[in-house]
Amino acid sequence: MSAFLDSIKAKAKADKKTIVLPESMDRRTFEAAAVVLKEDLADLIILGNPEDIAKNSEGLDVSKAQFIDPKTSDKLDGFVDLLVELRKKKGLTPEDARKLLTTDNMYFACMMVKTGMADGVVSGACHSTANTLRPALQIIKTAPGTKMVSGFFVMVVPDCEYGEKGTFVFSDCGLNQNPDAEGLAAIAASSAQSFKMLVGAEPKVAMMSYSTYGSAKDPEGHDDIARVRKAAQIAKEQNPGLLVDGEMQADAAMVPSVGASKAPGSSVAGQANVLIFPDLGAGNIGYKLVQRLAKAEAYGPMLQGIAAPVNDLSRGCSAADIVGVIAITAVQAQNK
Repeated sequence: MSAFLDSIKAKAKADKKTIVLPESMDRRTFEAAAVVLKEDLADLIILGNPEDIAKNSEGLDVSKAQFIDPKTSDKLDGFVDLLVELRKKKGLTPEDARKLLTTDNMYFACMMVKTGMADGVVSGACHSTANTLRPALQIIKTAPGTKMVSGFFVMVVPDCEYGEKGTFVFSDCGLNQNPDAEGLAAIAASSAQSFKMLVGAEPKVAMMSYSTYGSAKDPEGHDDIARVRKAAQIAKEQNPGLLVDGEMQADAAMVPSVGASKAPGSSVAGQANVLIFPDLGAGNIGYKLVQRLAKAEAYGPMLQGIAAPVNDLSRGCSAADIVGVIAITAVQAQNK
C-alpha cells in the first residue's frame, strides 16, 4: 500500500464519516465494505434488497454496516416529497419520483446525503458515469461558485521520481469531452484544490498539449494548442498564487532536464504534479496507460464541484480500488 493511501486512511479514521454504497448487486462492494469496516475507515450504509445483500456478501463480515432496502424504507415517503419539490420545475410527479427512488439506488443514496443522513456516495462499479452523476446533479447540486463539475484521478506511480514522490492528479479523465479554455481553467483550479486537500503538498499545474511554448502549431482550422494556452492564462488570472503553466508536453511538464530545456524560467515545467489534459480522450487514455504500464494505483474518477462528495468508479475497478475511493470520499467529506 502506498504512503498516499496510508495518509488518506489515517485522515479518514481520525474523523469518521458515513458513506453510502448503492451497488449491492456487485460482490466487489461487499469485499470493499468488509475491509473498510475492519479498518474502521468509515461508517457504511449499503442499499439493496435482502436477496442481493445475502447473496453478494456471503462469507464476508459486513455486520457493522447498515442495510436499507429503498422499497421498504420508512424514509421513502419523505424522500418522494422532497424529490418532487426539488424537481417541480421539471414536472416530476410523485409517481415518477417514487419509481426513481425504488428502482435506482443512486437516487435514494443522493437523498440520504441531501438530508444529512450520510456524508458521501461511492458508485460506478457497475453503472456508467452518467448514471452516477445525473442524480447527484439533480439532488445534491453543484458547490457554490463552481463553474464546472469535473472528474479526476489520483495516480500513485511506484518507484517514480516525478510529481509529488510519484503522486499526481490527472484531470479531466472521466467527464468533460472537449472543454473550452474557460472550462479547462476551471478544471485546473478545482484539481489544484483537490491535490492540496488529498496529497497535502503544493499543486504545480501543467496544462497539457502536444506543444510546449509554441513548439508546434495548430493545423489549419484547429485551435487545440491556442485553447490550452489561453486556459493557462485564464487560470493564472483567476487564481493568483496558483502555480500553473502551459501549453506543455508531458516530458516538459514532469522531467526537470526537459522542462529546463523546453520551458526555461517556468515555475511548473519539470516538476508538475497536477496534469490537466486537453480533452477527455487524452485524459482517459493517459490514466489507463499509466495505470496498466506503470502498475500505478488509480483512484477515481473522483468528482469535484458537487456540493457533497459523490465519487464514480471505473467499471474495471477492484475491491481494493473501492476501498481507496471510499477513504478519499470520507476525507473529502471532512473538508466539505
